[in-house]
Amino acid sequence: MDDPARAASETVLALLAERATGATICPSEVARALADATAPAGPGWRDLMPIVHGAIDRLLDDDSVSLSWKGKPLATRAGPYRIARAPGSDGNEAIPPAADIADRAER
Repeated sequence: MDDPARAASETVLALLAERATGATICPSEVARALADATAPAGPGWRDLMPIVHGAIDRLLDDDSVSLSWKGKPLATRAGPYRIARAPGSDGNEAIPPAADIADRAER
């Protein structure tokens, strides 16, 4: 995984593209998919969560995804959340610049 931030964004969008419109994914699904892609030598999925959170923040800022918890929309990532395609999204969003994602992962 040469660019973990970009890989996280790509994984989010790829997992969402596999789901029905309106379906959601858990951020840990993204981290687990990234960890599986680098197993056995790569980091564990829990270690990848800050990178995933940063990618989600950037995708949210770009209106590529939306967040919710128990069916209620969330404006920002706080506490537990689910990830969905943003309303009106066609699933073909551009991947945000990796540097921006990495900066957000440090939050």
